[in-house]
Amino acid sequence: MALGRGLGDILQEVEEAYEKNLDGMESFELDSSGVQVEEIDINLIAPNPYQPRKNFDKNALKELSESIKKHGLLQPIVVIEKGDGYLLVAGERRLRAHKLANIPTIKSIVAEVDMDEFKLRELALIENIQRENLNAIELANSYAELIEVHNITHEELSKIVNKSRSQITNTLRLLSLSSNTREQIVAGKLSQGHAKVLIGLDAKDEKLIVDSIVGQKLSVRDTEKLVKKYKNKSTTSKKTKESLDILLEYKEEINKHLSLPHKIKSNKLEITFNNKKDIENFLKLLKNSTI
Repeated sequence: MALGRGLGDILQEVEEAYEKNLDGMESFELDSSGVQVEEIDINLIAPNPYQPRKNFDKNALKELSESIKKHGLLQPIVVIEKGDGYLLVAGERRLRAHKLANIPTIKSIVAEVDMDEFKLRELALIENIQRENLNAIELANSYAELIEVHNITHEELSKIVNKSRSQITNTLRLLSLSSNTREQIVAGKLSQGHAKVLIGLDAKDEKLIVDSIVGQKLSVRDTEKLVKKYKNKSTTSKKTKESLDILLEYKEEINKHLSLPHKIKSNKLEITFNNKKDIENFLKLLKNSTI
């Protein structure tokens, strides 16, 4: 699987142009690649509806906006013509910062290709993944969407986005976390390192540990120790329950053959001896028991 000839190839050529200093390229060189550079009214540019990136750091946008005011936009955004205007393909952060700077037009590369909704969504996902500007949950959602759209394996996706299969699998596992935990990751209160440690906990323990990480600003190492403690406790509780279940399975038989005062507590059978005769009767019962 890979992007076919079209906007994907043009974006690659644009990246190469950036590296060579796009401003220094002759217009015929850009035209030969199917690329035009224009100053476009920002009000004519619509965002890509399939943009997987949902969160933009306000301080970083402000810094970029100030830089654009001072130095101009060094890397044009990429758009395609759509109806009476344009549709943004790459550079939403740059476009947002440009609007913040109150500059009416923006330098744009107009790619002359036809894009259906399927291809537009694919490109938005891959472009963001390759630029590594998504948070861990957005990245996981992007991987999941590409897998669903193309009905491919983790191994096949790894070749498309140039990531290891294990990295993709580990990132996708973050989607098994609770909505609260995912929100904390998006908000930057939990790192991906923290999140990976939380996978596999039950919902109650997961929330308790997330609250501890956020409230006490625990490191990943401290979180690992805390999670290990909870997992050990969970394993012990599970074994205790299994033992109790076994005893309860034989409760009727125990009651039938054991006349002495007794009760099943946790994973234990407690017998009360009131006198010596009770003990003798119990020993006799053990010798003759068919249980």
